[in-house]
Formats: sequence, structure tokens, C-alpha cells
Amino acid sequence: MALSAGHALSRRNFLAAGVLGAAGLAAGEASAAIPATNGLRPELLQRALQSFNAHRGRVPQRDLIAIADFAQASRLPRFHLVNTVNGRTTSLLVSHGRGSDPAHTGFLSRFSNRDGSLASSAGAYVTGDTYYGKHGRSRRLIGLDPTNSNAETRGIVLHSAWYVSPQVAANTGKIGRSEGCFAVSEHDLEQVMARLGSGRMIYADKV
Repeated sequence: MALSAGHALSRRNFLAAGVLGAAGLAAGEASAAIPATNGLRPELLQRALQSFNAHRGRVPQRDLIAIADFAQASRLPRFHLVNTVNGRTTSLLVSHGRGSDPAHTGFLSRFSNRDGSLASSAGAYVTGDTYYGKHGRSRRLIGLDPTNSNAETRGIVLHSAWYVSPQVAANTGKIGRSEGCFAVSEHDLEQVMARLGSGRMIYADKV
């Protein structure tokens, strides 16, 4: 059983708030009218939308944004796919890096942009092309902020992993760690790849 769920945010709130590009309102105004759903916290949503607007010139596809809430335990579905047209949100499991959680507590304790840190990096990413590597089908990521500017050289990508699953979370109280990549479950990979195609934004933070 996948740890995923979907809820529609109020379309009236979504449109009134101006999350749609045509509305043209600031991200701060947008988030104020959007209730938390599927565990997506309002303060993180606000920060993600501000970044979404700030990087609009480098994010050509505006129909969906992915938000990784690294303040949450890894056993929780903390990777939120938010449809910016109708407000529907799907929340899935996602890993953080070994360097961000050296004791493997299930909680991210720090970010790093340093090569060799094996840590997750905070900030906005734009998705690139797909390729097949040691983790199978994967998607390249480009860091858009000073906090994740080394994402490409570090090989930080989106891929699936056996250690990310509801079963692992239930049995151990946490999921496994990546080397800084966004690893999702093998069950969820097809959905994530299909919805989070090239030119879309992922925002990762801990607020």
C-alpha cells in the first residue's frame, strides 16, 4: 500500500489567492488563503510559492510544484505534489541524504551544498531530462539557489529506491537515506515522473 493521498484545496480560495499565474498576486497573498492539506504546512507553502514566483523565468512549466518538507519525519508522506490549477495535492514518501542525518534518526538535522557531503540541499530546483543510471529511471535536477547550486555537479537527482516504502517506514519507524537525492518509492516513481516532468519546480526546506 502506497503512502499517498490526494485532497483538493478550495478552488475558490486557490483562484482568489492568485496561485494561478494569470491572477498575478504575490506568493505571500496566495498562501494566506490556502489551508494546510495532507500535512502541507502553511509556512512552508508560503515560502515555496515565493520561490516559485522569484524563479518564474527559469521554471517554464507552471502547472505543478513539488514541495519537500524536511522538517517532518522521514516515515511521513512529506513530498507534496501541488496542482496549481485546481489545488489538488498528493503527498508521498521521500528520502533525505545520509549526510543530513548521520545517526539515522529519521529526521534531517542539516543541509549542505558541499560536494561529498552526502546531504540534502535546501532551495528551489528545476527538473531536467530523464536518464537511466545506477538507480534506474531518474530525472536530473538543476539547483536555482546558492544553497543548492552544486546539485548538478553532485549528481543530485530524482529516482526511486527500495528503502523508501510504507513497509520500511512501518517496520523501522523511518525510511532509508540517499546520498542527497530525492528518492521516492518504486511504486510512486511512475506517477512522479509523469507529473513532475521537465521544466517544473521542486522546493525543499525545513521551516
